Order: sequence, then structure tokens, then C-alpha cells
Amino acid sequence: MIQVQHLHKSFRIPPAHKSRLARIRAYISGNLAHKTAVQDISFTIGKGEFVGYIGPNGAGKSTTIKMLTGILHPSSGQVLIGGRSPHRERRHVVGRLGVVFGQRSQLWWDLPVRDSFDILAAMYRVEKQDKQRRLEELGELLGLKEFIDTPVRKLSLGQRMRADLAAALLHDPEVLFLDEPTIGLDVVAKKNIRRLLSTVNREFGKTVLLTTHDMDDIEELCQRVMVINHGRLAYDGTIHNLRERIGLPTILKVTFTTRVQIPPDLQIGFQVVSDSGTELTVHCNRSELQAMEVLRRLEQHGTIMDVHMEEPDFEEVIHKIY
Repeated sequence: MIQVQHLHKSFRIPPAHKSRLARIRAYISGNLAHKTAVQDISFTIGKGEFVGYIGPNGAGKSTTIKMLTGILHPSSGQVLIGGRSPHRERRHVVGRLGVVFGQRSQLWWDLPVRDSFDILAAMYRVEKQDKQRRLEELGELLGLKEFIDTPVRKLSLGQRMRADLAAALLHDPEVLFLDEPTIGLDVVAKKNIRRLLSTVNREFGKTVLLTTHDMDDIEELCQRVMVINHGRLAYDGTIHNLRERIGLPTILKVTFTTRVQIPPDLQIGFQVVSDSGTELTVHCNRSELQAMEVLRRLEQHGTIMDVHMEEPDFEEVIHKIY
């Protein structure tokens, strides 16, 4: 559904800390600095995939999304959406895309939500019957009835995000681009948005590319994750394989019936990082030694009463890559 080949984007910018006149002279003379935002990125996303696209601020995430949607033209490389270029064949491609920018709304600020939907339906040439049917479906899914006649400026952040999602889906796009859709939302609103996005992907078969700084979004929604850093693609694969690649330890909290001590020279394949007498906190790399084998080795030192196992936090995994 989405094909990206050797995508590159650089910007020409005037010298920093110069006067306005000096910047104008730089533009006229062509003496501008080059800033590279995206460097030689290639990937393919199949129909119905839900892919996370993550990286630190300034890594090139939003620039990539803007090139995929045709807002920005790449300096070099190629983007194809369903076999068509969003830059050369924009009219054919735009109707297949839905876009949500968490920090920018596509709704009209002073108009009721319903009027914004009417305008967008006219822009995308959605037939009246199709619009009504989709609004009923989306209204039930997103709970639009409670605020559909309310001016956009009076909506809460969570309500506005639900309205923006409905606006992006109104013309029944095949591909959905989401740029920070849960930014600024409270815990309950985030949970609701995640549930809705999961439904859109699973039940409606939409292909979704999600950029976010919220690692819970990635873990709950995405089957695949791509990590971009300094404009380059640093990783493309599953979350499980990413954890394995980084090698952060699995944490075992093991409670014994009596006090135990395990000398460092007997900690083979695992490491005791804290000891409170009857409870040990143990780190092990499951790619080198399975957790059950660690427990068998620990049983040689005492009777185990309880075990609690934790995987490394995904945010730690991401920070390790950066």
C-alpha cells in the first residue's frame, strides 16, 4: 500500500544569528546552509498494517509524514501510495488518504462540528447518502452525538481529537496517517482513542502509520515499529525483536521461604541486583538464558515461594537506540 524508496529531504536556510538584511542578501546570493531532515529512507507497508514510526524530536518523523501525504516534495527518492505518487498525481491519491495532526485541526474553529463535516464531504465529493451512512457509523464508534452541533472552539481536547478522526475517515480513505494523535490527552481519553484506532484498523482494514512519543500507543496498537534518528531509519521490525536486539534484561522478582545468599561466582547466566533477604531481584537476558532455566538455578539455593517477571519498559528500549 505504501512504498518509499531512497527518500531524502533537505532544506535551504539562511545563516543563523544574522540581521534581516543579511538574511535577504543570503537568499539573493544563494549563500544558504543546507539542513538535511530525512536521509535515504526506504520501507514498504502492506495493506492493513498498523505501523509505529518513532524517534526523538527533530528526527524527521513529521517531515516524512508530510512527504508521504504530498504536503512536501522530496529532494530525491520516490513515494507511492497504492502505486501512485502523492506529488505527481495528487488528485488521484488525496482521496485515499486520511490525515490527523494532533497539534493542528482540520476543522473550522468557529463552526459547529457538523458544518465542518459538510464542508469536508463536499471537498472530497462524498455523496449525501454515503456521508450520512458514514456519519452514523462514525457517530456510534466515536460518540459524536454529544458534541456534533457544538462549535469546534468549545470542544475539549479529547472531543476535538474524536472529531478530527471522524473528519479524516469521512471520505473512507484506505490509508490513515496519524501524527501525535494522543498528545495532551488525559489517561481516559488516550485509552478511548487507542481503542478506536484499533477498531479502525482491525474491523475496517485501514492501513495506519502512527508517529508518537507515547510508548504505550506503540505497545498497544502496533504490530511493527520503525525507528528514525538523525533522519535515518535505525530499525524496522517487531517490538519483540527490537527488545532482543537491544538486550535489555528481563527482571525476575523471586521470593524464597527462607533467607538466601547467592555468591557472585555462582550467578551464571543471571545477576542478582538487589537482595532483601527472602526476596531477590534478578536480571537475565532471555536471548541467552530462558527464565525457567534461571529459576531452576535459583532453586538450588532455596525453596521458591513466589515469582514476578517483568519485561523491560519499551521506553528504555527506545532510549537505548537513541
